[in-house]
Amino acid sequence: MDKEVYIKIQGRVQGIGFRYWAIKTAEAIGGISGWVRNAPDGSVEILMSGEEEKIDAMILACHKGPSLARVDRVSFIVGRVSSFLPPIEVGKFVRVW
Repeated sequence: MDKEVYIKIQGRVQGIGFRYWAIKTAEAIGGISGWVRNAPDGSVEILMSGEEEKIDAMILACHKGPSLARVDRVSFIVGRVSSFLPPIEVGKFVRVW
């Protein structure tokens, strides 16, 4: 069963390669489509879809992040924050902005 989630990762997550790590982690897990971006408030946001167990694995990985990160909180965003955010392209997990 496919699942779509929009998460916000807070802590020391910008300027340390979190977006690059997220792309590589999604590729390693496989079957995850979506995007990752730095948010203006200093957090990182990820919109992703895929099989439930793969999405759950990605969410668990985001609680730790890359070695230089300090993840204080991972929260779920309900609905789209802005209609300006890009849609998910099936088969791609990319960095935006």
